[in-house]
Amino acid sequence: MKAFDKEEFLEKYWRAVLEQQADELPYFFKEDACIRWHNTREQFTVNEFIRANCEYPGEWTGEVERLEKAGDLNIMAVHVHTKDDSLSFHVVSFIRMDGDKIGAVDEYWGDDGPVPEWRKEKEIGIRFPESSEE
Repeated sequence: MKAFDKEEFLEKYWRAVLEQQADELPYFFKEDACIRWHNTREQFTVNEFIRANCEYPGEWTGEVERLEKAGDLNIMAVHVHTKDDSLSFHVVSFIRMDGDKIGAVDEYWGDDGPVPEWRKEKEIGIRFPESSEE
């Protein structure tokens, strides 16, 4: 019997989210899991989260950029964008595991975009490559 691989589990979870796989997503959660999107102050049950994610308009894709672990808490940075690249976001997910299932998710979404004009005018900061680990 293969040991539970938390990193593989979470990578598969995010793949199911990005591909809007409504039939696969319940597998990842405890029945009473709580999902919160802090930017909009929304809290979802598992079924509500699946509906919100899978009925979200558009065709999406993306990639996990980083995964950090702290006990039963997993912190993931994910780049989410439409397949035509018309919309792009970076998401930070704090995922609390309860055994081998997700017990809670707290997410923070940020729109990707250009450097604001006021910072350009002050000539502060520089652009870094898309992958900050290079």
